[in-house]
Amino acid sequence: MRRHRYRRRGPPPWWPANEAWPPAGPRRHGRGRFVRRIAALFAALLFLSAVGAVTLISRLVNYGFGGSPLAIAPIAGVTIVGIFLIALLLVGMRRFAVPLGDIVEAANRVAEGDYSARVAGQGPPSLRTVGGAFNTMASRLEAQDRQRRDLMADIAHELRTPLSVIQGRLEGLLDGVYPRDDQVIDGLIDETRLLSRLVDDLRTLANAESGALHLQKEPTDLAVLIQDVVRSFSVEAQSRHLSLGVDAPPDLPLITVDPLRIREVVSNLVSNTLNHTPEGGTISIAVTVVNDRVVVTVTDTGSGIAPDELPKIFDRFYKGRSSRGSGLGLTIARNLVAAHGGAIRAESLPGQGTTVTFTLPVDPT
Repeated sequence: MRRHRYRRRGPPPWWPANEAWPPAGPRRHGRGRFVRRIAALFAALLFLSAVGAVTLISRLVNYGFGGSPLAIAPIAGVTIVGIFLIALLLVGMRRFAVPLGDIVEAANRVAEGDYSARVAGQGPPSLRTVGGAFNTMASRLEAQDRQRRDLMADIAHELRTPLSVIQGRLEGLLDGVYPRDDQVIDGLIDETRLLSRLVDDLRTLANAESGALHLQKEPTDLAVLIQDVVRSFSVEAQSRHLSLGVDAPPDLPLITVDPLRIREVVSNLVSNTLNHTPEGGTISIAVTVVNDRVVVTVTDTGSGIAPDELPKIFDRFYKGRSSRGSGLGLTIARNLVAAHGGAIRAESLPGQGTTVTFTLPVDPT
């Protein structure tokens, strides 16, 4: 089947409508021009080889053998060997130039924004390795581009809900649908707080993922911090007849962390367990030290998480079937723990509860 070069007269379907096509920058050429240049180089090498062979044969005939018939035999042998070597050179050139040209073409497509470009695994082992690395890079770029587009859509969706509520209630106040009393104003203030919290979460997440999050670390008693978090949720837990307790050793070492950020992590985890644990359930927080790491485990007897949802719960804006939040709490918790050099994971069985565990390094003594 004949190969065709990648050419596009207009923008691809996924190209943004408000951006010019083709993109600014130096003009890039496909694999055809590269292959032609390689072919020209090989042709030049072939010509020089032919000139050298003719010169060698002429010298052998004129000075070495005197032109006798028997003397022609080694000359013919040298010529045949030379032709054979040239043929091998041409085959090797083609085996090298074609896959290299494919890589050049695919690189140009990625440079133009087409992250679906891939390279077939062919050619010498070194080129197959380069092609595999290129495919991995293109896959990651494609995934990041898709995540960026999904992120913009998710942010717009999350911001639209509180803004629509605020706008609707204000219009209702102006039209006389709602009475202008403190209860309606309190509802509007709650929506603005929700909007402000969502914006703060987005800022925290953006700073954590970009590495711009500044941590105010100080020696912290993690058991005391967790007890403070539990006390802040005790009223809500009692109103729902939930058992909320902490099990921490008295000799727990101090660790150097940002207490506000770790408090945010624990608060997110406890808040999630309260939302998914039915009345009469139990929520327990255990703190231990294992191999120079503090291990914090938050366990509930709630509804659990389905196996197909469990790998996604730390993804940005992911909401399970029973989730009522913004889908950012666990993502923020994961990034804050990672910023402290720790790790977080979750285990769950539907109907049997969920266990979320995160670790933080202990300062060397």
